[in-house]
Amino acid sequence: MSPNRGKTAIVGVGEIPTGRYPDRGAISFALEAAQLAIADAGIKKSEIDFVIPTSALFSSQFSNELTTCRLVEELGLKNVSSNVTVFSGGSSSTNALRIASALIETGRARNILFVHCDKLGTGVSAQGGIDLFSTAGISMEWEVPFGQHYSTVAALATQRYKYETGTTDEQLSAVCVSNRKWAQKNPNAFFRKPLTLEEVMASKMLSSPLRAKQSNMLFDGGAAFVVTSAERARDLTAKPAYVLGEGGVVTHFAYHQEPDLTRFGWAKAGQMAFAEAGITPADIDVAEIYDSYPIYQLIAFEEIGLCRRGEAGEMHLRGDTWPGGKMPTTTDGGMLSKGHIGAGGSVSLLVEAARQVMGRAGERQVDDCRFALETAVGGTYMDAQVTILGNEIP
Repeated sequence: MSPNRGKTAIVGVGEIPTGRYPDRGAISFALEAAQLAIADAGIKKSEIDFVIPTSALFSSQFSNELTTCRLVEELGLKNVSSNVTVFSGGSSSTNALRIASALIETGRARNILFVHCDKLGTGVSAQGGIDLFSTAGISMEWEVPFGQHYSTVAALATQRYKYETGTTDEQLSAVCVSNRKWAQKNPNAFFRKPLTLEEVMASKMLSSPLRAKQSNMLFDGGAAFVVTSAERARDLTAKPAYVLGEGGVVTHFAYHQEPDLTRFGWAKAGQMAFAEAGITPADIDVAEIYDSYPIYQLIAFEEIGLCRRGEAGEMHLRGDTWPGGKMPTTTDGGMLSKGHIGAGGSVSLLVEAARQVMGRAGERQVDDCRFALETAVGGTYMDAQVTILGNEIP
Protein backbone atom coordinates (compact mmCIF):
# COMPACT_ATOMS: atom_id res chain seq x y z
CA MET A 1 0.00 0.00 0.00
CA SER A 2 1.16 3.53 -0.75
CA PRO A 3 2.26 5.29 2.46
CA ASN A 4 -0.27 8.06 1.76
CA ARG A 5 -3.23 6.08 0.44
CA GLY A 6 -6.42 6.55 2.43
CA LYS A 7 -4.88 8.32 5.42
CA THR A 8 -7.12 11.37 5.03
CA ALA A 9 -10.66 11.97 3.84
CA ILE A 10 -13.15 14.65 2.87
CA VAL A 11 -16.06 14.37 5.29
CA GLY A 12 -18.14 17.45 4.60
CA VAL A 13 -18.92 19.65 1.60
CA GLY A 14 -21.01 22.72 0.96
CA GLU A 15 -21.75 25.10 -1.90
CA ILE A 16 -24.22 27.76 -2.93
CA PRO A 17 -26.03 27.83 -6.28
CA THR A 18 -23.99 29.35 -9.10
CA GLY A 19 -25.62 32.57 -10.25
CA ARG A 20 -25.51 36.36 -10.30
CA TYR A 21 -25.98 38.06 -6.95
CA PRO A 22 -25.48 41.84 -7.30
CA ASP A 23 -26.84 42.45 -3.79
CA ARG A 24 -24.65 39.92 -1.96
CA GLY A 25 -21.06 40.29 -0.88
CA ALA A 26 -18.57 37.54 -1.63
CA ILE A 27 -17.98 36.99 2.08
CA SER A 28 -21.58 35.78 2.39
CA PHE A 29 -20.86 33.04 -0.17
CA ALA A 30 -17.79 31.96 1.76
CA LEU A 31 -19.54 31.92 5.11
CA GLU A 32 -22.58 30.02 3.85
CA ALA A 33 -20.50 27.41 2.03
CA ALA A 34 -18.24 26.95 5.06
CA GLN A 35 -21.17 26.57 7.45
CA LEU A 36 -22.76 23.98 5.15
CA ALA A 37 -19.51 22.02 4.91
CA ILE A 38 -18.97 21.99 8.68
CA ALA A 39 -22.56 20.88 9.27
CA ASP A 40 -22.26 18.22 6.56
CA ALA A 41 -19.11 16.92 8.25
CA GLY A 42 -20.97 16.47 11.51
CA ILE A 43 -18.38 18.31 13.59
CA LYS A 44 -18.45 21.41 15.77
CA LYS A 45 -16.88 24.56 14.39
CA SER A 46 -14.62 24.57 17.44
CA GLU A 47 -12.95 21.46 16.00
CA ILE A 48 -11.63 23.35 12.94
CA ASP A 49 -7.97 24.07 13.65
CA PHE A 50 -6.64 25.09 10.23
CA VAL A 51 -8.29 27.23 7.52
CA ILE A 52 -7.26 27.35 3.86
CA PRO A 53 -9.03 30.00 1.79
CA THR A 54 -8.18 30.41 -1.87
CA SER A 55 -7.97 33.70 -3.71
CA ALA A 56 -10.92 35.42 -5.37
CA LEU A 57 -10.16 36.71 -8.84
CA PHE A 58 -12.66 39.56 -8.81
CA SER A 59 -10.90 41.56 -6.07
CA SER A 60 -7.34 41.64 -4.78
CA GLN A 61 -8.54 43.53 -1.70
CA PHE A 62 -11.04 40.80 -0.84
CA SER A 63 -8.37 38.15 -1.39
CA ASN A 64 -6.18 40.04 1.08
CA GLU A 65 -9.00 39.91 3.61
CA LEU A 66 -9.25 36.14 3.22
CA THR A 67 -5.48 35.84 3.64
CA THR A 68 -5.56 37.91 6.81
CA CYS A 69 -8.09 35.71 8.60
CA ARG A 70 -11.46 37.34 7.90
CA LEU A 71 -13.13 33.92 7.64
CA VAL A 72 -11.78 32.82 11.01
CA GLU A 73 -13.20 35.89 12.69
CA GLU A 74 -16.59 35.94 10.98
CA LEU A 75 -17.19 32.22 11.44
CA GLY A 76 -16.30 32.54 15.11
CA LEU A 77 -13.58 29.89 14.97
CA LYS A 78 -11.68 29.88 18.29
CA ASN A 79 -9.13 27.07 17.91
CA VAL A 80 -7.46 27.83 14.57
CA SER A 81 -3.66 27.67 14.56
CA SER A 82 -3.14 28.88 10.99
CA ASN A 83 -4.97 30.59 8.12
CA VAL A 84 -3.03 30.16 4.87
CA THR A 85 -4.09 31.05 1.34
CA VAL A 86 -3.44 28.40 -1.32
CA PHE A 87 -3.94 29.55 -4.88
CA SER A 88 -3.02 28.06 -8.23
CA GLY A 89 -5.97 29.15 -10.34
CA GLY A 90 -8.19 26.29 -11.43
CA SER A 91 -5.98 23.70 -9.74
CA SER A 92 -6.34 25.32 -6.31
CA SER A 93 -8.73 22.61 -5.11
CA THR A 94 -6.33 19.73 -5.75
CA ASN A 95 -3.30 21.57 -4.41
CA ALA A 96 -5.13 22.65 -1.25
CA LEU A 97 -6.31 19.07 -0.68
CA ARG A 98 -2.74 17.81 -1.13
CA ILE A 99 -1.42 20.31 1.43
CA ALA A 100 -4.29 19.62 3.84
CA SER A 101 -3.64 15.89 3.66
CA ALA A 102 0.07 16.41 4.36
CA LEU A 103 -0.69 18.60 7.38
CA ILE A 104 -3.02 15.99 8.82
CA GLU A 105 -0.68 13.08 8.10
CA THR A 106 2.17 14.85 9.91
CA GLY A 107 0.00 15.77 12.89
CA ARG A 108 0.14 19.51 12.23
CA ALA A 109 -3.65 19.76 11.97
CA ARG A 110 -6.72 17.67 12.71
CA ASN A 111 -9.67 19.21 10.87
CA ILE A 112 -9.03 21.55 7.95
CA LEU A 113 -11.57 23.83 6.29
CA PHE A 114 -11.00 24.87 2.66
CA VAL A 115 -13.15 27.68 1.26
CA HIS A 116 -13.55 29.28 -2.17
CA CYS A 117 -15.78 32.15 -3.28
CA ASP A 118 -15.81 34.64 -6.15
CA LYS A 119 -17.99 37.26 -7.83
CA LEU A 120 -16.94 37.05 -11.46
CA GLY A 121 -20.58 37.44 -12.52
CA THR A 122 -21.37 40.74 -10.81
CA GLY A 123 -18.15 41.84 -9.10
CA VAL A 124 -16.46 42.88 -12.35
CA SER A 125 -17.75 44.32 -15.61
CA ALA A 126 -17.99 42.17 -18.74
CA GLN A 127 -14.87 43.89 -20.10
CA GLY A 128 -13.19 43.54 -16.72
CA GLY A 129 -13.73 39.80 -16.80
CA ILE A 130 -12.28 39.59 -20.31
CA ASP A 131 -9.26 41.67 -19.28
CA LEU A 132 -8.71 39.58 -16.17
CA PHE A 133 -8.36 36.34 -18.08
CA SER A 134 -6.67 37.88 -21.12
CA THR A 135 -3.64 38.78 -19.03
CA ALA A 136 -3.33 35.50 -17.10
CA GLY A 137 -0.57 33.10 -18.06
CA ILE A 138 1.45 35.53 -20.19
CA SER A 139 4.55 37.61 -19.48
CA MET A 140 4.06 41.10 -18.10
CA GLU A 141 7.05 42.48 -20.01
CA TRP A 142 6.17 41.28 -23.49
CA GLU A 143 2.56 40.17 -23.84
CA VAL A 144 0.28 41.82 -21.29
CA PRO A 145 -0.08 45.06 -23.33
CA PHE A 146 -1.72 42.95 -26.05
CA GLY A 147 -3.28 40.11 -24.06
CA GLN A 148 -4.82 36.88 -25.25
CA HIS A 149 -8.41 35.72 -25.46
CA TYR A 150 -9.07 32.36 -23.86
CA SER A 151 -11.44 31.42 -26.67
CA THR A 152 -8.50 31.75 -29.04
CA VAL A 153 -6.33 29.66 -26.73
CA ALA A 154 -8.97 26.90 -26.67
CA ALA A 155 -9.46 27.18 -30.43
CA LEU A 156 -5.78 26.43 -31.04
CA ALA A 157 -5.97 23.17 -29.08
CA THR A 158 -9.32 22.30 -30.65
CA GLN A 159 -8.10 22.77 -34.22
CA ARG A 160 -4.97 20.71 -33.67
CA TYR A 161 -6.80 17.94 -31.82
CA LYS A 162 -9.40 17.67 -34.59
CA TYR A 163 -6.62 17.40 -37.15
CA GLU A 164 -4.79 14.67 -35.25
CA THR A 165 -7.79 12.55 -34.18
CA GLY A 166 -10.53 13.20 -36.73
CA THR A 167 -12.91 14.34 -34.00
CA THR A 168 -15.92 16.17 -35.47
CA ASP A 169 -17.70 19.37 -34.48
CA GLU A 170 -20.69 17.23 -33.57
CA GLN A 171 -18.61 15.18 -31.14
CA LEU A 172 -17.13 18.32 -29.56
CA SER A 173 -20.63 19.74 -29.15
CA ALA A 174 -21.71 16.48 -27.50
CA VAL A 175 -19.56 17.40 -24.48
CA CYS A 176 -21.81 20.42 -23.89
CA VAL A 177 -24.95 18.29 -24.28
CA SER A 178 -23.64 15.64 -21.89
CA ASN A 179 -22.73 18.19 -19.22
CA ARG A 180 -26.09 19.92 -19.59
CA LYS A 181 -27.93 16.65 -18.97
CA TRP A 182 -26.19 16.44 -15.62
CA ALA A 183 -26.78 20.13 -14.86
CA GLN A 184 -30.51 19.55 -15.33
CA LYS A 185 -30.29 17.35 -12.23
CA ASN A 186 -28.22 19.83 -10.21
CA PRO A 187 -30.10 22.53 -8.25
CA ASN A 188 -26.82 24.45 -7.90
CA ALA A 189 -26.24 24.73 -11.67
CA PHE A 190 -27.08 27.95 -13.51
CA PHE A 191 -27.98 26.45 -16.90
CA ARG A 192 -30.67 23.81 -16.44
CA LYS A 193 -32.66 24.03 -19.66
CA PRO A 194 -32.22 21.13 -22.11
CA LEU A 195 -29.55 21.69 -24.77
CA THR A 196 -29.40 20.01 -28.18
CA LEU A 197 -26.53 19.36 -30.55
CA GLU A 198 -28.25 21.54 -33.13
CA GLU A 199 -28.36 24.50 -30.73
CA VAL A 200 -24.68 24.18 -29.91
CA MET A 201 -23.60 23.87 -33.54
CA ALA A 202 -25.82 26.76 -34.64
CA SER A 203 -24.47 29.16 -32.02
CA LYS A 204 -22.24 32.10 -32.90
CA MET A 205 -18.65 31.42 -33.95
CA LEU A 206 -16.22 32.85 -31.40
CA SER A 207 -12.83 31.74 -32.64
CA SER A 208 -12.91 29.10 -35.34
CA PRO A 209 -13.76 26.29 -34.74
CA LEU A 210 -15.04 27.27 -31.26
CA ARG A 211 -18.65 28.42 -30.87
CA ALA A 212 -20.46 30.44 -28.19
CA LYS A 213 -22.28 27.48 -26.64
CA GLN A 214 -18.97 25.60 -26.47
CA SER A 215 -17.70 28.28 -24.10
CA ASN A 216 -18.18 28.92 -20.39
CA MET A 217 -19.71 31.98 -18.74
CA LEU A 218 -18.63 33.79 -15.57
CA PHE A 219 -20.78 33.74 -12.43
CA ASP A 220 -20.79 34.26 -8.66
CA GLY A 221 -20.55 31.33 -6.29
CA GLY A 222 -18.77 29.55 -3.48
CA ALA A 223 -17.93 26.11 -2.13
CA ALA A 224 -16.09 24.52 0.78
CA PHE A 225 -14.94 21.17 2.10
CA VAL A 226 -13.61 19.72 5.37
CA VAL A 227 -10.64 17.32 5.48
CA THR A 228 -9.72 15.11 8.43
CA SER A 229 -7.88 11.89 9.24
CA ALA A 230 -9.22 8.53 8.07
CA GLU A 231 -9.70 7.43 11.69
CA ARG A 232 -11.79 10.48 12.55
CA ALA A 233 -13.67 10.19 9.24
CA ARG A 234 -14.86 6.68 10.05
CA ASP A 235 -16.41 8.01 13.27
CA LEU A 236 -18.25 10.72 11.37
CA THR A 237 -19.73 8.93 8.36
CA ALA A 238 -20.28 5.46 6.97
CA LYS A 239 -18.82 6.51 3.62
CA PRO A 240 -15.91 8.97 3.89
CA ALA A 241 -14.33 10.26 0.69
CA TYR A 242 -10.85 8.85 1.29
CA VAL A 243 -7.99 10.54 -0.56
CA LEU A 244 -6.55 7.53 -2.38
CA GLY A 245 -4.24 8.94 -5.03
CA GLU A 246 -2.91 12.18 -6.43
CA GLY A 247 -0.72 13.09 -9.35
CA GLY A 248 0.45 16.37 -10.79
CA VAL A 249 2.64 17.76 -13.55
CA VAL A 250 3.49 21.40 -14.27
CA THR A 251 4.10 21.73 -18.01
CA HIS A 252 4.52 25.44 -18.84
CA PHE A 253 3.87 29.07 -17.95
CA ALA A 254 2.99 30.59 -21.32
CA TYR A 255 0.66 28.59 -23.54
CA HIS A 256 2.99 28.85 -26.54
CA GLN A 257 5.64 26.95 -24.56
CA GLU A 258 3.45 23.84 -24.10
CA PRO A 259 5.09 21.05 -26.19
CA ASP A 260 1.81 19.32 -27.09
CA LEU A 261 -1.50 21.19 -27.13
CA THR A 262 -3.44 17.95 -27.57
CA ARG A 263 -2.03 16.03 -24.61
CA PHE A 264 -0.54 18.35 -21.93
CA GLY A 265 0.60 16.44 -18.82
CA TRP A 266 -2.49 14.32 -18.20
CA ALA A 267 -1.02 10.90 -18.93
CA LYS A 268 1.82 11.28 -16.43
CA ALA A 269 -0.40 12.86 -13.77
CA GLY A 270 -2.97 10.09 -14.20
CA GLN A 271 -0.35 7.36 -13.96
CA MET A 272 0.92 8.85 -10.70
CA ALA A 273 -2.58 9.03 -9.20
CA PHE A 274 -3.57 5.50 -10.21
CA ALA A 275 -0.29 4.05 -8.95
CA GLU A 276 -0.77 5.69 -5.56
CA ALA A 277 -4.44 4.65 -5.36
CA GLY A 278 -3.70 1.07 -6.33
CA ILE A 279 -6.48 0.92 -8.91
CA THR A 280 -6.78 1.31 -12.70
CA PRO A 281 -8.94 3.49 -14.98
CA ALA A 282 -11.30 0.51 -15.34
CA ASP A 283 -12.17 0.86 -11.63
CA ILE A 284 -13.38 4.46 -11.91
CA ASP A 285 -17.14 4.86 -11.45
CA VAL A 286 -17.39 8.64 -11.94
CA ALA A 287 -15.08 11.06 -13.78
CA GLU A 288 -15.24 14.74 -12.82
CA ILE A 289 -13.27 16.29 -15.69
CA TYR A 290 -12.28 19.97 -15.86
CA ASP A 291 -14.29 21.44 -18.73
CA SER A 292 -13.63 25.13 -19.32
CA TYR A 293 -14.04 24.25 -23.01
CA PRO A 294 -15.08 20.90 -24.57
CA ILE A 295 -11.61 20.19 -25.93
CA TYR A 296 -10.03 20.00 -22.49
CA GLN A 297 -12.60 17.52 -21.24
CA LEU A 298 -11.93 15.26 -24.24
CA ILE A 299 -8.13 15.44 -23.93
CA ALA A 300 -8.04 14.70 -20.20
CA PHE A 301 -10.64 11.93 -20.54
CA GLU A 302 -8.42 10.11 -23.03
CA GLU A 303 -5.00 10.83 -21.57
CA ILE A 304 -5.85 9.54 -18.09
CA GLY A 305 -6.90 6.26 -19.68
CA LEU A 306 -10.70 6.26 -19.70
CA CYS A 307 -10.65 5.45 -23.42
CA ARG A 308 -8.21 5.31 -26.33
CA ARG A 309 -7.08 8.46 -28.10
CA GLY A 310 -9.68 9.89 -30.44
CA GLU A 311 -12.59 7.96 -28.88
CA ALA A 312 -13.78 10.41 -26.22
CA GLY A 313 -15.91 12.49 -28.59
CA GLU A 314 -17.87 9.49 -29.82
CA MET A 315 -18.39 8.30 -26.24
CA HIS A 316 -19.93 11.66 -25.32
CA LEU A 317 -22.04 11.63 -28.49
CA ARG A 318 -23.56 8.19 -27.97
CA GLY A 319 -24.40 8.82 -24.32
CA ASP A 320 -21.72 6.86 -22.44
CA THR A 321 -21.02 9.95 -20.28
CA TRP A 322 -24.68 10.88 -19.71
CA PRO A 323 -26.85 10.00 -16.70
CA GLY A 324 -27.25 6.23 -16.89
CA GLY A 325 -24.18 5.85 -19.15
CA LYS A 326 -21.26 3.52 -18.49
CA MET A 327 -18.85 6.36 -17.57
CA PRO A 328 -20.75 9.22 -15.86
CA THR A 329 -18.70 12.35 -16.47
CA THR A 330 -18.70 15.87 -15.01
CA THR A 331 -21.85 15.09 -13.08
CA ASP A 332 -22.39 18.56 -11.59
CA GLY A 333 -22.66 20.10 -15.09
CA GLY A 334 -19.16 21.56 -15.04
CA MET A 335 -18.19 25.06 -16.08
CA LEU A 336 -20.04 24.64 -19.36
CA SER A 337 -23.40 24.35 -17.58
CA LYS A 338 -22.96 24.92 -13.86
CA GLY A 339 -20.92 28.03 -14.60
CA HIS A 340 -17.36 29.34 -14.28
CA ILE A 341 -16.58 30.83 -10.87
CA GLY A 342 -12.81 31.22 -11.12
CA ALA A 343 -10.85 28.70 -9.08
CA GLY A 344 -14.25 27.35 -8.11
CA GLY A 345 -14.52 25.45 -11.38
CA SER A 346 -12.33 22.70 -9.99
CA VAL A 347 -13.54 23.15 -6.41
CA SER A 348 -17.05 22.29 -7.58
CA LEU A 349 -15.75 19.18 -9.32
CA LEU A 350 -13.89 18.02 -6.21
CA VAL A 351 -16.97 18.67 -4.08
CA GLU A 352 -19.02 16.65 -6.57
CA ALA A 353 -16.50 13.78 -6.56
CA ALA A 354 -16.70 13.67 -2.76
CA ARG A 355 -20.49 13.75 -2.85
CA GLN A 356 -20.60 10.84 -5.28
CA VAL A 357 -18.41 8.52 -3.21
CA MET A 358 -20.16 9.57 0.02
CA GLY A 359 -23.53 8.82 -1.59
CA ARG A 360 -24.81 12.38 -1.17
CA ALA A 361 -25.27 13.52 -4.78
CA GLY A 362 -29.06 13.46 -4.76
CA GLU A 363 -30.70 13.00 -8.16
CA ARG A 364 -27.25 12.80 -9.74
CA GLN A 365 -26.07 9.95 -7.56
CA VAL A 366 -24.36 7.17 -9.52
CA ASP A 367 -25.34 3.72 -8.27
CA ASP A 368 -22.69 1.75 -6.39
CA CYS A 369 -20.10 4.51 -6.77
CA ARG A 370 -16.86 3.45 -5.07
CA PHE A 371 -14.17 5.46 -6.86
CA ALA A 372 -14.33 8.96 -8.35
CA LEU A 373 -11.63 10.80 -10.28
CA GLU A 374 -11.29 14.58 -10.48
CA THR A 375 -9.04 16.63 -12.73
CA ALA A 376 -7.96 20.23 -12.23
CA VAL A 377 -5.80 22.71 -14.12
CA GLY A 378 -4.73 26.32 -13.61
CA GLY A 379 -3.72 29.30 -15.70
CA THR A 380 -3.45 28.67 -19.43
CA TYR A 381 -3.60 24.94 -18.70
CA MET A 382 -0.20 25.20 -17.01
CA ASP A 383 -0.51 21.99 -15.01
CA ALA A 384 -2.37 18.69 -14.94
CA GLN A 385 -3.70 17.56 -11.57
CA VAL A 386 -5.53 14.28 -10.90
CA THR A 387 -7.17 13.23 -7.63
CA ILE A 388 -8.81 9.88 -6.88
CA LEU A 389 -11.34 9.59 -4.05
CA GLY A 390 -13.03 6.44 -2.80
CA ASN A 391 -15.30 5.20 -0.03
CA GLU A 392 -13.10 2.13 0.44
CA ILE A 393 -9.34 1.64 0.56
CA PRO A 394 -8.08 -0.89 -2.03
